[in-house]
Amino acid sequence: MRTGSEMRERSPLAAPNAPTVTYREPPAGALPPGTLAAFGFGSAAAVSNDPRWLRVALEPLGEAPVELWTVDGDVVAGSDGDLRWARGGGWLYAAVECFEADHAGPEGAAAYAYRLLSAFVAAAPECHVQRIWNYLGDINVGAGDDERYKQFCTGRIAGMGEVFAKGFPAASAIGHHGAKGLLQVYLLATDRPGSRVENPRQVSAWQYPRQYGRTPPSFARGTLLPADDVLAISGTAAVVGHASAHTGDLAAQLAETGRNLDALLANGGVPAGFDARAPLKAYVRHAGDAATVKAFADAHWPTAPLLMVHGDICREELLVEIDGWRYR
Repeated sequence: MRTGSEMRERSPLAAPNAPTVTYREPPAGALPPGTLAAFGFGSAAAVSNDPRWLRVALEPLGEAPVELWTVDGDVVAGSDGDLRWARGGGWLYAAVECFEADHAGPEGAAAYAYRLLSAFVAAAPECHVQRIWNYLGDINVGAGDDERYKQFCTGRIAGMGEVFAKGFPAASAIGHHGAKGLLQVYLLATDRPGSRVENPRQVSAWQYPRQYGRTPPSFARGTLLPADDVLAISGTAAVVGHASAHTGDLAAQLAETGRNLDALLANGGVPAGFDARAPLKAYVRHAGDAATVKAFADAHWPTAPLLMVHGDICREELLVEIDGWRYR
């Protein structure tokens, strides 16, 4: 990660320096200067009224650090009902938490959350969405088009406004085991467009065939942030073409996920592999598989910071998904 002394000067015409993403011990008091957003994981994470703080409904597997986003410059923050936000250094964080019971189910809740976020971002100087995270419960429950993830996808596209008209950003969608009906959506945006990056080994998600639902998933495999120095990596799993691979075989799925990550990095023009400047997050379906996932990461990316959480992947046959950041 870049330190403050290593941050380059930014002219008025230059793209803003990307936020620095780190995993740290939970802060003892107020959030550090320059904090755009901070995330605690699981039911043991602190509760705070600071709009920049979000307690994510995914339980940590092993260590439970806080994920911290910091930027150059002062940060201001606020909230309005279910929406919270913070801006600084040319970047915007915005989040919505809501309950499906208030919106007639997962489709309605997704449409509501995305309408709030879309309207807020469209009116902001930082109107280019780079990355989105989505967490909902019971993601694989339901058969066929009634699966909850597929309902979420339909609601998501219904709520997307003009800020998404030029293309979808990188994203993750994971099932949590927290409060029933809770939907959490948060994003990172800035004042200039990024470059969307696809994986040549995979069909673009929005081009998936009908078998994956009435509305295909709406995300890019990655986004190269405006200064071209950071790749924001979408949730990546053992999908080849559009089909899941290696059902029931965690080791093979991890290896396939690694190949997909390598292909994405190459297509994004960033250095191969993951080092100490490349924080990764692994979503693990079965908590008992955490040691295997960690061993794989230690063998392949021994210096990369890794946060593991208990989460269900959007396809029930997939056992693990990995996302993160790759700084040049």
